[in-house]
Amino acid sequence: MSCWRHSGLLRIPGTAHQTCERCSTVFGEYYCGVCHLYDKNKKQYHCDGCGICRIGPKEDYEHCAKCNLCLPLSLKGNHKCIEDVSRQDCPICLEDMHTSRVCTRILPCGHLLHSTCYKALLKRGYRCPLCMRSVLDMSEHWQLLDEEVARTPMPSDYQNMTVEILCNDCSSRSTVPFHVLGMKCGSCNSYNTTQEGKTQAQP
Repeated sequence: MSCWRHSGLLRIPGTAHQTCERCSTVFGEYYCGVCHLYDKNKKQYHCDGCGICRIGPKEDYEHCAKCNLCLPLSLKGNHKCIEDVSRQDCPICLEDMHTSRVCTRILPCGHLLHSTCYKALLKRGYRCPLCMRSVLDMSEHWQLLDEEVARTPMPSDYQNMTVEILCNDCSSRSTVPFHVLGMKCGSCNSYNTTQEGKTQAQP
């Protein structure tokens, strides 16, 4: 890259530098010789695994080879790996996440969302748009729902009805009492469940 004050300077392609060879003008506080990226100093670093520059500092991140993504050290050994998860588009805005300037949010299930899309998601619901698992600790909400279910008995025709459900949080299947407010997982007590079979009377 040539200095604008020496735009007539003959340059050989592929010989970009952080400073002008003639006047030593610095083009950017940060320069990556791989990406040829010039920028202000944001503690950037180049990640060979990602193939691009990331905002650091570098010592606070480590590249996960399976996720193919740089993750904070706080998540080392404490996240669910999904192969090449960063190479997928955001499931809400459908925009690229790998090279996006918008920060991403890692959900407990391992999927990624843009942080802005995550905030928008919480205004409408609590589940991952890909796998339907809860993205928040819903235990207090489930306790409130327990109390609401106890205060709302079903009509006599439905009091002995059961239904087969699949839990979106723990993936277990169980047969539980049918209730119009929600069916509680028999394994993890979550109400984030899906009805799989028809209601039937208990024998």
